[in-house]
Amino acid sequence: MPWLPRAALLWDVVLGFGGTAAFLIDLGADLWAAGQYVVSGRYLWAALVLALLGVASVALQLFSWLWLRADPAGLHAPQPPGRCLALLHLLQLGYLYRCVQGLQQGLLVWRQEAPSEFDLAYADFLTLDISMLRLFETFLETTPQLTLLLAIVLQSGRAESYQWVGICTSFVGISWALLDYHRALRTCLLSKSLLGLGSSVVYFLWNLLLLWPRVLAVALFSALFPHYVALHFLGLWLVLLFWVWLQGTDFMPDSCSEWLYRATVATILYFSWFNVAEGRTRGRATIHLVFLLSDSVLLVVTWVTHIAWLPGGIPLQMLLPVSGICFLLGLALRLVYYRWLHPRCRQEPDRVDGAWGLRSLEWRRLPQNRRMAQLAQSFFPRVRDEAALPQKGEANGVL
Repeated sequence: MPWLPRAALLWDVVLGFGGTAAFLIDLGADLWAAGQYVVSGRYLWAALVLALLGVASVALQLFSWLWLRADPAGLHAPQPPGRCLALLHLLQLGYLYRCVQGLQQGLLVWRQEAPSEFDLAYADFLTLDISMLRLFETFLETTPQLTLLLAIVLQSGRAESYQWVGICTSFVGISWALLDYHRALRTCLLSKSLLGLGSSVVYFLWNLLLLWPRVLAVALFSALFPHYVALHFLGLWLVLLFWVWLQGTDFMPDSCSEWLYRATVATILYFSWFNVAEGRTRGRATIHLVFLLSDSVLLVVTWVTHIAWLPGGIPLQMLLPVSGICFLLGLALRLVYYRWLHPRCRQEPDRVDGAWGLRSLEWRRLPQNRRMAQLAQSFFPRVRDEAALPQKGEANGVL
């Protein structure tokens, strides 16, 4: 980070503004859709939209508040008093406060001719937390909202303009959140090079293409069996929650809040892959892919055995081939990415005896996001970057 040019720092600030704006636009689109449903007399649809918004927002504020409480005192100074922060989170403004704080730090770093390592490391610290919160919001609110929206469109057989906007922005936002989170994790590891433009595009595309068939399968099932989709989600969610618990996650500051994290990860796994533990990542990813694919096929078979046309008059034969092609193309791009485009570990140059020890000691005095560093080790298990991952007994933040 200390050697980043000013153009790269400015680009990070622009992306931060874009992420915050996308969050606000998505929130406005959901509220607009809920209002339209109320006007048209679809009170159940409006209630579902608002319920998903509320549950995701509460979970997001809890994560943000628990992380702030766990960080060392004085790390985020200057910041509002504890009661003001608690009030912000109670008013569901904690995530926006973090976004503004991250943008302020990014602008501070960009305006400096020679930003200090501490300012750069602290900007990374804030960005990592924001990326994680954005990912949680994506799968707790955006993805379920997209599934609900598709089910409504499939039932009615037509889509209003605000629904088309919601569908497009949701797909792009979900894939972008995954890409942003993946790129953010790499800043925790010194021995991993950052994603290039080509790698980023392929990573973005395979996430988008693999997500579409899963969301469509759940939406189809919801359109035909709206009373059973909750039971389907609950059944799979309990299985995935048990699987996450077996992996022994240790992400949150205490055991009670750890279950909140596990419940959120289980929700993510219902739609997409998310690695939370060290070990044979490829094996677990394959098991999860086969599990989701089998469940999606069963959902589609349930559709086919009952009816060949959607309630709105849309032939099912038009949707299944498209989703199948998307899945195969996404799987092929995923294999291509991890075979040829996945960044390799950088070789560290030879150093004079003692130079690395001084560098490591200096690095450990900088803000370090232990939460995200642990997840980075899980995503990239072959890397053991001791300078990037705090040792046992160290607090999240600084020594």
